[in-house]
Amino acid sequence: MKSEQNASQQGWRGVSLGEQHLPVDLRSQDNLQALQQAIMEDARAEAQQIVENAQVQAQVLFHEAEAQVKSEGDAILERANKEVETLRSQSAASAKIEAQKIKLQRREELLRRVFASARERLAGAPQWPDYEQIVRLLVKDAAEHMDTDNALVRSDPETRKVLTNEVLADLARELGIYLRAGDPLKRGTGVIVETPDGHRRYDNTLETRLARMQNSLRTTVYRILSGETA
Repeated sequence: MKSEQNASQQGWRGVSLGEQHLPVDLRSQDNLQALQQAIMEDARAEAQQIVENAQVQAQVLFHEAEAQVKSEGDAILERANKEVETLRSQSAASAKIEAQKIKLQRREELLRRVFASARERLAGAPQWPDYEQIVRLLVKDAAEHMDTDNALVRSDPETRKVLTNEVLADLARELGIYLRAGDPLKRGTGVIVETPDGHRRYDNTLETRLARMQNSLRTTVYRILSGETA
């Protein structure tokens, strides 16, 4: 019995309960209450320490998370700024391309109108004072391109009034070939020279000549329309 009491006493004496030590004699009710109170205070102190440790750990985790979020937020913001700059550059480039496209469209429309107007005015060419000389040049140019000694000269009704049989005979002597009038043209103003079998022909109407010259005239015409001198 004594040995059990001694072991118990040694075990209680080894437990620290704040500022108190477990009493040796536990046979009284007061001593039991004191033991219970000491155990409760020790448990509360331990729980408080656990809570404090948890709070510290939570604070550390919070700061780490806050730093990570800030870092990620800065990275996201930087990417967003870069994307905005990229979009802005793309928008500026797109706007520049679109402006150039509109400018070219307006230029093409202006040139189209100029050449369309020129084609319409060509219908009145037979009324020009020097039209006979122009017709002579048209026939000679076409005949030289044909490289033949026998050709038909087709012309529109108004040009035919200028290109008389006498003028054709004069041109034939000058060129050293046989020329005669062919069927009248249904479209165009000027002449078309062709072989009698119709296998070869050279269209030298004013409208066709304008179409052939149009590409080479585009830059010159646009400079004139833009008020440029060179």
